[in-house]
Amino acid sequence: MALARITDPLAPYTRRSFSKLFLEGRQWLTDRFHEAALATRIDTAGNLIGRIDGSDPKAGTIIIGSHSDTVPSGGRFDGIAGVAAGLEIARVLRQRNIVLRHALEIVDFLAEEPSEYGVSCVGSRGMSGKLTSAQLQYSNSRGERLEEALARVGGDASRFAQAGRSDIRAAFELHIEQGTVLEAGGIDVGLVTAIVGITRIEIVFEGAAGHAGATPMHRRHDALVAAARLVDRVRIMAEEFAGRGKGYFVATTGVIETKPNASNVIPGSVRLVIDARSEFREALVEFRERLDQESLALGQAASVERTRFETLSDTLPSTCDEGLRQFLKAAADRLGLSWVDIASGAGHDTAFLSQIAPAAMVFIP
Repeated sequence: MALARITDPLAPYTRRSFSKLFLEGRQWLTDRFHEAALATRIDTAGNLIGRIDGSDPKAGTIIIGSHSDTVPSGGRFDGIAGVAAGLEIARVLRQRNIVLRHALEIVDFLAEEPSEYGVSCVGSRGMSGKLTSAQLQYSNSRGERLEEALARVGGDASRFAQAGRSDIRAAFELHIEQGTVLEAGGIDVGLVTAIVGITRIEIVFEGAAGHAGATPMHRRHDALVAAARLVDRVRIMAEEFAGRGKGYFVATTGVIETKPNASNVIPGSVRLVIDARSEFREALVEFRERLDQESLALGQAASVERTRFETLSDTLPSTCDEGLRQFLKAAADRLGLSWVDIASGAGHDTAFLSQIAPAAMVFIP
């Protein structure tokens, strides 16, 4: 793919949102939109949109889209596969002179991946009316605010509310699975049932730093002991929740920071960040409550204090529209494609679009 060559040479397949490479990729997409005879614009939330009008102006709009930004070394097809699929549909409709009743828009949503401004899904948040004025004031490490970055890519923070839509009748997104279920099972496509909610929790244990050689074992207040035991408990609890047969559940301890972090000093402080994901809100609430209880008990058992237990972020699960899913199942059957129902363990733009319109996702291996 030509777009795959627009990347950081030191980190292949990298186009971070708002970067020079991202803008080069956007220009490449804009050229392709024009070649497909799409009416092309950037809305106030920074989304690149290519449109084909329908025969009935009152019928509303069908959206097909994904994103062209990536995480570092995100792979050749992450995000962009969905934009390319939508573009190909539009190209074929034009080529065959097929006019739909609904308008069709192909969308490259801005900054789906977590950005350096501390917020993800910027474009789809804007389109669904979920981008806040406070978020527009978030800054990167250089002090540039998100509202300023939005202007650099063609958006307009002073009018970002105008990106909100009420005309969308259906939204579709094709995306790589980002896992191995389809590949391992030799399955052609996954039809997404729901997109998980994500709860991130910060926990801090405080003990007492001391000399690793001069402090007897019975006099230690080692914060890492409590933290290590909690890491193990997180996995055990996650396996328990996942084994209940009540939907997808995973949990990860992705951040462990010890202080003073020296080989000859007993850890006096440890910070953990735990990421829990489920398609059911009730499971996330119960997991958080259990984690609260377990971390307190483990701190006491290790003679240290749990000084912090805070929810850093908390997003709700979103369910894909069953009517659209049935349509996709019928289409897969007609094409002779094998399919499986699958939950998305990652966040996607569709999660925000589903709050304002029927939405569905297709995973490919």
